[in-house]
Amino acid sequence: MCPTTEAVHRPHTLCDFSLVFPPDPGWVRTARDAVGTALRAAGRGDLADTALLLTSEVVTNAVNACRNGGCSEPVTLYGEWPVPAMLRVLVHDGAPGLPVRRRAAGDTADGRGLFLVEALADEWGVCRHGPGRGKSVWFELGE
Repeated sequence: MCPTTEAVHRPHTLCDFSLVFPPDPGWVRTARDAVGTALRAAGRGDLADTALLLTSEVVTNAVNACRNGGCSEPVTLYGEWPVPAMLRVLVHDGAPGLPVRRRAAGDTADGRGLFLVEALADEWGVCRHGPGRGKSVWFELGE
């Protein structure tokens, strides 16, 4: 289920942001940089290590889902502060299917993303928007 948001009923802050980019791995760093900039602007550098790691994982999953699923639609990252000290990041892609937590085999480099999100985020989830393909993965940090 998607997070309910007060954003519809409140003005956006200077720290709310979005980024739309092609499903290409080169954009993961840019997504991390956008989240890092928002954290600095909001004075929440204490969340940076975890937020940047989780952003990398979620954006990488979205890019890989698109590339593996033949999706050419852009990936969209939304960041907002639904309450002053809480960051919410939502990443939407147009690839079919939902992400699945899977066990990483031995020392492989992939397969741990959603386990990290589950372990480190204060809240997280997966949701669908509208009647078309695609989904969003979101997480929240801070209180």
